Amino acid sequence: MSHKVAFIFPGQGSQYVGMGKEFYEGFEYAREVFDIASEVLDIDMKRLCFEGPADALNKTENTQPAILTVSISALNVLNKYDIKADVVAGHSLGEYTAAVAVGSIGIRDAIMLVRKRGQFMQEAVPEGQGMMVAILGLDKKIVEEMIDTGGMVTVANYNCPGQIVIAGDKKTVEEVVKVARGSGAKKVVPLSVSIPSHTPLMGKAAERLEAIIDDIDMDDPHIPLVCNISAKFVDSKEELKISLIQQLTNPVLWEDSVKVMIDAGVDTFIEVGPGNVLSGLVRRTDKGVRTLNVGGLQNLEETLKELTVGS
Repeated sequence: MSHKVAFIFPGQGSQYVGMGKEFYEGFEYAREVFDIASEVLDIDMKRLCFEGPADALNKTENTQPAILTVSISALNVLNKYDIKADVVAGHSLGEYTAAVAVGSIGIRDAIMLVRKRGQFMQEAVPEGQGMMVAILGLDKKIVEEMIDTGGMVTVANYNCPGQIVIAGDKKTVEEVVKVARGSGAKKVVPLSVSIPSHTPLMGKAAERLEAIIDDIDMDDPHIPLVCNISAKFVDSKEELKISLIQQLTNPVLWEDSVKVMIDAGVDTFIEVGPGNVLSGLVRRTDKGVRTLNVGGLQNLEETLKELTVGS
């Protein structure tokens, strides 16, 4: 039985000190990605990823290129084992890795872009004035009704059934959190991100990013890519460029993106890069699909075995 495979790429929040080290030490084609990132950014990317410290790694302008570097190195490892995707998607920042995976953006340009993206996002809203919170256990319509507060809070991520992230002005988000708790939310989890991503507050960052992306030489995707802002397949570089810019100010439609891929016949999702956040979101969206991870040697071996046995 043949399986239809989607590669899914994680976004900010999946980082941890030590990520990517096993691939760097074990595979030359993973090392190459770290070397390129170090050269482009004039930093020691392997030291940042392997040694941290966490404070430095968690700085948005560092986090974004670090996750992209680790994810692309993992992608290179999969490609060398001749594991290919039929479809790709990335959550927020992960859409840049997806754009590399489908041949739309070169590695050097992607690394430069996400560094700039992180800087622009950090500078768009002063430190401590923004907030992101995950609300668990409430229907999305209930959450949407709560946040009608003059645009100071909006939905940032529709992650999976029963998990929605809101973001915006810190004081206003805290008021919505009180309402959510009183409305029966199972859990309310503040995210360790002070930047209100995927909201209109990122408008200035989106404008600055657009000016840079417009100068990037891009190609049409060579395999289908589901974009964040529409949860639809894009097949042109023009559509992808629009998505990469507009995702800063629009919510990530991850639940719908997963459903679109499943409707297209995908039954195996491989999370490529650090962590396993996306695998959990996929399982909570549809328990009938298979989820695998490639972030280190152990789960690489498990994934290769599973694909061999299950093919």
